[in-house]
Parts: sequence; C-alpha cells; structure tokens
Amino acid sequence: MVSPDVESFLTAKEEQEIIEAIRVAEDHTSGEIRIHIEDTCKGHLEERALQVFSILKMHNTRDSNGVLIYVAVNDHKFSIYGDECINKVVPNNFWDETKSIIESHFKNGAFKQGLVEGVLHAGQQLKAHFPVDDFNTNELSNTISKG
Repeated sequence: MVSPDVESFLTAKEEQEIIEAIRVAEDHTSGEIRIHIEDTCKGHLEERALQVFSILKMHNTRDSNGVLIYVAVNDHKFSIYGDECINKVVPNNFWDETKSIIESHFKNGAFKQGLVEGVLHAGQQLKAHFPVDDFNTNELSNTISKG
C-alpha cells in the first residue's frame, strides 16, 4: 500500500509532466531513466537506491545505462543511482551537479520542477555517451514507481 504522503507528493498533472520529461530525455539516448518515490528510506540511502534499482530490474538494459532517481518523501532525502556503464563515462562531478539541480528546487518545494530538471540534465549526459542507435527501444517503463 502506498502511503498518503507519497500519493500527495506530486499531483497527477505533475507526474505526467515528469513522465514527459523522461520521454524527451530518452528520445535522444539509449539510456533509461526511472523515478521511484516512497515515504521513508529503509536503511542507508545509497543502499536503498541500489535495492530499488534491482527491484525495478534496471540492470537489464542492453547497455547497462539506467539511471534511478530515488526519493524518500518523509525523510527529505533523495539519491541518484547510475548503472556501471554510465559511471565509467560521465565526469566525476556529474551526479553531484545533477543532485544540486534537483536539491535547489526541492528546497523551495518545487518537487516536480526539480525532478524534471534532473531528468533533463541526466538525459544530456546520456545523449552524449549513449546516443540513439538503430536498435534503440524503450526498455523500461517511464512511469513513476511508488513504494
């Protein structure tokens, strides 16, 4: 059962805008981006993000280029987890930059905008390192998962 805090974190319209940002970002890359929202983080933040990454079967992408933005609403925390092939090619400060973009909006209560900007920023790096090819398919759902 999804908690009321998770359900009220984003409106249905905001969710659709985020899903559209994911679609736009993925139009230019073979990379895959997902967002998962839950009420509290069960355990260490980065470990939980990795666990959700696995639960969502994000390791199953052809090029090991999935990105998860994990949000724990009541804990006021989020993490970004990129699969192994992404982490080999993006600049060392890339995830910190992406986190800063999201965090600047989250601090002002603009959760939707933070997620949209974070998705689009990640999409630019994915585009640079994993451009669309003839074999590109949408390997993972663009919907926002909740737990």
